[in-house]
Formats: sequence, structure tokens, C-alpha cells
Amino acid sequence: MLDANIKAQLKAYLEKLQRPIELVASFDDSLKAQEMRGLLVDIAELSSKISLRENGSATRRPSFAIGLPGETPRIHFAGIPMGHEFTSLVLALLQTGGHPPKVEQSVIEQIKALPGNFKFETYISLTCHNCPDVVQALNLMAVLNPNVSSTMIDGAMFQDEVNARQIMAVPTTYLNDAEFGAGRMLIEEILAKVDTGAAARAAEELGKKETFDVLVVGGGPAGAAAAIYAARKGIRTGVVAERFGGQVMDTMTIENFISVKETDGPKLAMALEQHVKAYDVDVMNLQRATKLLPASDVGKPGGGLIGIELENGARLQARSVILSTGARWREMGVPGEQEYKAKGVCFCPHCDGPLFKGKRVAVIGGGNSGVEAAIDLAGIVAHVSLLEFDGQLRADAVLQKKLFSLPNVTVITQALTTEVTGDGQKVNGITYQDRVSGDSRHVALEGIFVQIGLLPNTDWLKSAVDLSKRGEIEIDAKGQTSLPGVFAAGDCTTVPYKQIIIAMGAGATASLSAFDHLIRSSAPA
Repeated sequence: MLDANIKAQLKAYLEKLQRPIELVASFDDSLKAQEMRGLLVDIAELSSKISLRENGSATRRPSFAIGLPGETPRIHFAGIPMGHEFTSLVLALLQTGGHPPKVEQSVIEQIKALPGNFKFETYISLTCHNCPDVVQALNLMAVLNPNVSSTMIDGAMFQDEVNARQIMAVPTTYLNDAEFGAGRMLIEEILAKVDTGAAARAAEELGKKETFDVLVVGGGPAGAAAAIYAARKGIRTGVVAERFGGQVMDTMTIENFISVKETDGPKLAMALEQHVKAYDVDVMNLQRATKLLPASDVGKPGGGLIGIELENGARLQARSVILSTGARWREMGVPGEQEYKAKGVCFCPHCDGPLFKGKRVAVIGGGNSGVEAAIDLAGIVAHVSLLEFDGQLRADAVLQKKLFSLPNVTVITQALTTEVTGDGQKVNGITYQDRVSGDSRHVALEGIFVQIGLLPNTDWLKSAVDLSKRGEIEIDAKGQTSLPGVFAAGDCTTVPYKQIIIAMGAGATASLSAFDHLIRSSAPA
């Protein structure tokens, strides 16, 4: 099952086990069961501290669990955790075996103190790069708290279960048989949902923070660059981010980041966070900014300061602020889209594509992203209908050539999407208007992947700084906004060409400009 190179690496990791662990398998007669047995045998042979038992009683088969000998296992894998989930498997082995997790002690104590019983089930696809974050967080909770169990379920392997629960996007997590959440969640986010007092405690702690010289709002490439450049000046720097990494976390392949031939979004986001934390930067993750307060409205002592109000009610103050809130997927804005989001309306073909194996889907958008999505999906689904508003596709010629060579793809141009239709539970089609004839037409399908660009995350700034007609923050060549002391960088601004490398450069520019502002305004150090 595992090649020699992976075995050698895994064997080195398993030397970190501090106590015996047991793999408990529940097999059936399928080929997948044989494949799973091969994986488990390989693992058991790599360490004398690992034993394999094949008389498990799990109802989902094939599956296996990881636990301590003599105890009921609390970590389960209903599927073969390869691909993006292989790291989840390795961490589960190590953490069950006593290897300490790399999380803050406060998080560990919070998990151990959780009252009640928590049975988590997470539906994933092996091509989803967001799923492992959820699986690994829940597995760790199961290791630390005996009242928590975590099961990873491969949606492609347990298709009947996915259909019965009408799961149309991954990761989707159930808690005690009720839907708990969909999409990527970090362990802090999960704890905030199950620990009702967490938000109030976080707001209280944030409210105690001292004034920042530079406060960066946003943790994507622009925000990370801004924070590093500010910290290197030796001034008090903070980053408040809804999720560190931003839109990069949803990007699979990155091949135009100069000096790095190829990488992926989650890997780059991790590198950004590690680089930022190598400096004296106060990173406040999982915090949404809701209001920018000019100096007169901060309500705290120390005139000339700028305030940022967070969703939990906490207020931060700074002598200068850099806005780098990035962008989000643009939606179609048609009836039915919101109702069927995550019920057939999707935005990530890499994550959710495997759930539509053998089904009919549509891709909205004829740019590079849309055509790439259609090409990827064509290898999984029964048929792809690509709808483009313009009279021709806008994707690169090489992508169009590949697209038109695929037998199960239909390209429809001059198409104005007017409605997403469904049966009340999930998508069953899409309606569009032919812009030439004016006729309304309906395409029966099970999934819709929207790929029509991005919207800046600036709704909360409409009355605070000048925005363009597209909602982008208007900046000058130095990144200065219409509000003195407030700078901006990245995809949320009017800077042309929304690219990672451009955002990083803009972040550096804004940070240097903020430092120049501090010097010239004679702000106290």
C-alpha cells in the first residue's frame, strides 16, 4: 500500500510514540477493504508500539479506529485517509501515542474542560485541502477529552450516506447527529461554537491590549507582508484576521509565485503565518472586524488614535492601520442561489467535485477559473455545462483547446443566469436567458460551480473610507486611503491585477508608508 519512501518517513515519525496504540479494523468483502487492510498492516509493521485487531464492530465498513489498548477508540476513519488526509492519519497516530500536539496550552485546557458528550462526524473528499483542518482539530479534541469522538467519512466511499443526508459540500460536520458546520474550521472556531463562554472571554482579553503602532486587518499575503515589514522596524505590530491565509487557503495550485516553481495555497498560508510569528507580532486570529473608528470615535484615552471594533464587541486601538481584508467569491445574485448554497451551489471544484461523481453539473464563468474548473470536473462527473455571459470565452487559448476536446462538456455562451432551481432540499437545475434570442431555457442538473471572480471584503468600510464603484478601497501610490493614518493593500483595493505577488508588494508599500506616517506625525514610540 505504502511505497518504500513513505514507509521510511512514517517509521521515523512513529519512533516518537510514547505509549502503545491499537488499530481496530471493521472490514467487509470489498476491494476497498483489502486496500485498507494493506495500509494498516504496513503501519503496524513499522512500530512495535502499534498492534492491529480486525474484529471491530463499526457499522460503517470498511473503516478503522485508533485508540489505546483496552479502551474504546475515539478516533475513526471511515475511508482510506490518503491524499490530503494522510497527515490527519499520521497526527492521529502520534497524538494517540502520547506525542504532544503543537497547540497553545490554553487551547488544550479548554478542550479538557469541555462539559458534555460530543460525537463528531465529518464528511470529506480526499481532494479537499480544507477538510484536513477540521478532521485534525476534531481528532485532537478526541485525544484530549474522553467525552469526544471524531469520525472522518470519505463521501466518495459512502455515497449512499452522503445522499441520504443530502450533503453537497465538504467538509460538512455533524455533532450528535445534527448538522454542526460546513466549510473549513480551525480548532479555535470549533471550540467557540461548543464553548458558549469562549467569545466573551476572548473579547475581554482583546479589550485589554495596549495601543499598537501598526495594526494590520487581514491575514492574507498583503497583511502578512505588511506585518513583517512593520515588525522589522521594531514597532508594536498586531494582526487581526478572520482567518490567517485568507483567499490563498482556497487556491490549489500556485505556479506564478516568483522563485517558487510550484506550491499550493494551504502550504503558502502556513509559510506566511510561520514567517509572521518569527517576529514580535501579536496575531489575533479568527476575529472579524466590523467597524473602523476615526480618532474622535475611539472612546479610549490617547488622542489621535484609530480604532477597530470586532464582531465580539472588543475594541483595538492603533496609531496607524493597514486594511488588507482581501476578497471573497463573487456570487451570481439570482433567486435560489442562497437557498441552495452548499446544497448544490458550490465555489470550490477541487473540494466538492468528488461528491458529484457521475452527476450533471454546470460551471458559471468562462474565464481561466471557470474553464479550469470545467476541465477538472469533466474527469469526475457525467456532464458539464459551462455558461458564459459574453459571446466568447475569456480563458487562455491553451485551456480553451483542452476544454473543447472533452466529449462530456457543453459550452453555452451569451447566457444570462436567472435562477437556481431545486426541490426544496437540493439543486435540480439552472435557468438562463439566451441573450441573443431572449428565450428562457432550463438545464437539469445536480450541481452548480460558480467561478465569476471576486468581491472585495469592504462592506464594513462603506462610511469610513472612500470606495470605488466596485467597492474597492481607493488608495494612492503609497497605499494611503482617504482617512489619514489608514492605509490599505491587496485585493480589497483599487490596485490592478489581483495577484499574490502584487498583494505582497502592496503590503510592504503600505507598511513602509505607515511607518513614514508615524515618523512625520511625531507619534510617541
